Amino acid sequence: MGFPSNLVDEAAENMIKLYNLFLKYDATMIEINPMVEDASGVVMCMDAKINFDSNSAYRQKKIFDMQDWTQEDERDRDAAKADLNYIGLDGNIGCLVNGAGLAMATMDIIKLHGGTPANFLDVGGGATVQQVTEAFKLITSDKKVLAILVNIFGGIMRCDVIAQGIVMAVKDLDLKIPIVVRLQGTRVDDAKALITASGLKILACDDLDEAAKM
Repeated sequence: MGFPSNLVDEAAENMIKLYNLFLKYDATMIEINPMVEDASGVVMCMDAKINFDSNSAYRQKKIFDMQDWTQEDERDRDAAKADLNYIGLDGNIGCLVNGAGLAMATMDIIKLHGGTPANFLDVGGGATVQQVTEAFKLITSDKKVLAILVNIFGGIMRCDVIAQGIVMAVKDLDLKIPIVVRLQGTRVDDAKALITASGLKILACDDLDEAAKM
């Protein structure tokens, strides 16, 4: 790094401290640019950029409590509060899915059939009725959204819980846009019965390809 021999040990000590900080606080990146020698011959870190792993928020509470939410998108803030994984995109078809892989596959098939996803939204494997309702609020807060595709595979996640959340959201938000729901897995028959009994205009579909076309 170009430090004179008398400062090599001090520079190395700073690097070790940075590495220990990286481990202790679950950082994903620590960038120091530049690390310099000042006029008095002291090694200094002049600028720092640090990113932290959001998955570690439960054990790095002090770090994440310092986050300035005024600098973040309002939907990102609301998603974090509801423990939802949300990323806004530029399209007009809202997506509600469980599992990151399934979410990406859902967005791909929307694109395949000429649509454009408005978001990535993963409700995870243990979503509650309230979280599903919050997910719909997030999706519909984007005024570009003209339709919503729900794609759920119920392993740990129960399809009837998703169905309850969908019905509650459609009623509470008085949604008028088309909602296509594809559910498979745990308690799927109960979920379909709930949707049918609601009397709401929710389009059910068993096949993902057909759901994306709708």
